[in-house]
Amino acid sequence: MRKSHPVRRAVLATAATVSGIVLLLSLKPASDPGSAAAAGGAAPPAAAQSPQGGAQPIGNGTVTGDAARTRYGAVQVRLTVSGGKITRAEAVQAPRGGQSDRITSNAVPRLNQAAVAAQSADVDAVSGATYTSAGYRQSLQSALDKARAAGSPGAPEPGGSGQGSGDAGSAGARTVTGDAARTQYGPVQVRITVSGGRITKAEAVQAPRGGQSDRITSDAVPKLNRAAVAAGSADVDAVSGATYTSAGYRQSLQSALDRAGG
Repeated sequence: MRKSHPVRRAVLATAATVSGIVLLLSLKPASDPGSAAAAGGAAPPAAAQSPQGGAQPIGNGTVTGDAARTRYGAVQVRLTVSGGKITRAEAVQAPRGGQSDRITSNAVPRLNQAAVAAQSADVDAVSGATYTSAGYRQSLQSALDKARAAGSPGAPEPGGSGQGSGDAGSAGARTVTGDAARTQYGPVQVRITVSGGRITKAEAVQAPRGGQSDRITSDAVPKLNRAAVAAGSADVDAVSGATYTSAGYRQSLQSALDRAGG
């Protein structure tokens, strides 16, 4: 039998050893972010991000987003933020009446839970509640934007968006929004700016719209705004021809004053 040459055996042994090392290295799990991404895994974040995925933190407190109008009614979301994270989400307005009651009672709790879980407005629509889901996301994003603005350096606690959770003793102006008051012709919601313990500005962020309500609202709301600033309280006279709007305005205005500590 022909004997293998010693040099050939050495070459074959070296090649086998190199192949084994290469195989072991290929099986070793990637440990650095670049390798993890290449292997199809999720790379660990390089630094902590805010709950909404941006560098801007969100301020602690309670903040309400703008009401989003949908085909079946307004949707408005209020958030509670603690430690820079959303701890509670709730819809202070949602479509009501007829079939909307069933849809709202099913969809809103799911959307509330999804907002807390996602820590953003990137929540899936609830089946059968497309319009409500879209309005919820829109108002939720508005609340998050306001919370981020309040979380910027030197900014007051969230309150400019609706809940007046800033320091009542602050010398600077604060903006607070009252609860939306439901009327026969639609919700009325008032936002006030308070400085030095006085109302310096009042505005209706919601008021009845559509048909004859447009004319009544355009006439009554400016008068009510001026009356609120002049009175410094919710003790304002009803505008003739706008009884329901005036009553809703006073109710929401009182809610805003309560939050402002006035």
